[in-house]
Amino acid sequence: MLRSEITIDLGALRHNVRRLLDALAGSRLWAVVKADAYGHGAVEVARVALEEGASALCVATVGEGVGLRSAFPDTRIIVMGPTRDAEIDEARDAHLELAVSEPPFPEGVPLHLKLDTGMGRFGARRLSEPPPNAVGLMTHLATADMDPAFAEAQLERFRAAAAALPGLDAHIANSAATLRLRAFGGFAAARCGVALFGLSPFQELPSSDGLEPVLSWRSSLAQVKPREVGESTGYGRRFVAKRPTWIGLVPIGYADGFRRDLTGTEVLVAGERRRVVGTVSMDSLAVELAEELPPGSPVTIIGDGLLVESHAARAGTINYEITTGIRSSPERARRVFVDG
Repeated sequence: MLRSEITIDLGALRHNVRRLLDALAGSRLWAVVKADAYGHGAVEVARVALEEGASALCVATVGEGVGLRSAFPDTRIIVMGPTRDAEIDEARDAHLELAVSEPPFPEGVPLHLKLDTGMGRFGARRLSEPPPNAVGLMTHLATADMDPAFAEAQLERFRAAAAALPGLDAHIANSAATLRLRAFGGFAAARCGVALFGLSPFQELPSSDGLEPVLSWRSSLAQVKPREVGESTGYGRRFVAKRPTWIGLVPIGYADGFRRDLTGTEVLVAGERRRVVGTVSMDSLAVELAEELPPGSPVTIIGDGLLVESHAARAGTINYEITTGIRSSPERARRVFVDG
C-alpha cells in the first residue's frame, strides 16, 4: 500500500521564481535550496530555479553543495553555514564558495565575508581586512518578516560596510525583504528560499504576496471503524466518543512528518474538512468522520486549499518547519514532480 504521496508542482515554482525576479528589479536571485530545498527536492528545485533566471544556489553545508555539484557543474554554489577545517579541501575540489566570519581565512576557495549586523549568530561584528579570495559580503536579517525598523537598522550597518568594500558582491535580502521591503534592493543579489516554494515568510496567505504553493501531500483511509459512546482511539485515550462516531485511520504519523502537536488540525477526507483527533502516532493518525466511508477514500494533508501555514499555526511553529520535517524517503512516501 502506498502510504502517502508528495507532489511538487514545478509550474508553481516557476511562477514564484518569476515573482521574486520581478520584485528584485534587476538584482540577481540566488535560490536557497538547503535542507533538500525545504523538503521539496533540491536537485529538481535548483534546476527549475536556474532555468527561470536564478543565477546561483545557496546551501547550508559543504555536503549539500557537493551533492549538487555533479548536477550543476558550472553553477555558483554558496555554502552559508560554518565550514570545518577538514571540509576545506572537499569544498575546494567541488568549486564551492564559502561564508566565513573571521580569520584565519581558507585559501584557494572563493569567500563571502559574513557580517553580524544584528542577528547575533554567525558573522563578525567588525570586518577584518578582506583576503584576496573574497568575492562577497553578506549579512543575515533577523526581523524582515516582523520588525521592519530593526531590519532597516541592519540595512544601514550593512550599507556602510558594503560602501567600504565596493569590489565584493553584497547580498542581504531574504524572501521577506525582497517581497515587502523595497529599500533592500540595489545590491548584487538576494538570497531567497521560503518564497520559492509558495510559503509565506509572514505566515500569512501566500497569495497575499502573489505566491503559489508548490507542495501537496496526500494519503488515503486505511481503515474506518465505529466508536460508540465512551470508546476511545489512540494512545492516552485523548479522544473519547461523546456520541456514536466513525473514525478514519490514515497511515502517516510523526515519523512521516505529521507532528504530534497537529492534533486538532483539519485535513480533507473525500473533499470534506475533517478534524484530526486523538494522539498522533508514529505511523498513523485518526480523523473524525461525518459518516462511514470506504477504505481508500482520498485524504489531503496539504494542498487543495489546505495550506502549510494553517498547520503551522495549529502547531505553534512556522511553515518552514512543517515542510522540512516531511519524510520523502521511498520507504515512507513517494515524491513526484509535475510541471505544467
